[in-house]
Amino acid sequence: MARPGDQPPLTPGRHLCAVLAVGAARLLTRRPPHDVRRVLTRLARGARPATYDEAEAARAAVLRVSVMCAGDGCLQRSVAIALLCRVRGAWPTWRVGVRTMPFRAHAWVEAEGTAVGESTDTALWRPLITVESNSSAEESPS
Repeated sequence: MARPGDQPPLTPGRHLCAVLAVGAARLLTRRPPHDVRRVLTRLARGARPATYDEAEAARAAVLRVSVMCAGDGCLQRSVAIALLCRVRGAWPTWRVGVRTMPFRAHAWVEAEGTAVGESTDTALWRPLITVESNSSAEESPS
């Protein structure tokens, strides 16, 4: 996994897109979960699935422009990555899930069946909300 500092500088246009995606993600993630899911589901419609490289590049851009997203802000980070991919016509799989022992919640994106930039094994997480390209959000049964 490439670290943000290993990447070449963002062009002014890509920098602006990343800043706007992070700002929009910050506003959106202050809404209730059903609102977040509804908005992301609408945005995902008509998008092609993001490649791993596209999602990884979006993640690197988001991490470059946001200290919050580079830290523990997984929800804002994952939404910003998805939004930035969407600007380019793609959509990664966006997930929110939980694990037990200890109980924790987490949000992440996947592309080509692989979690993008995650240091933890996402197989340990039970997805509760998933938004994929060209599909509506799915909720796992309780």
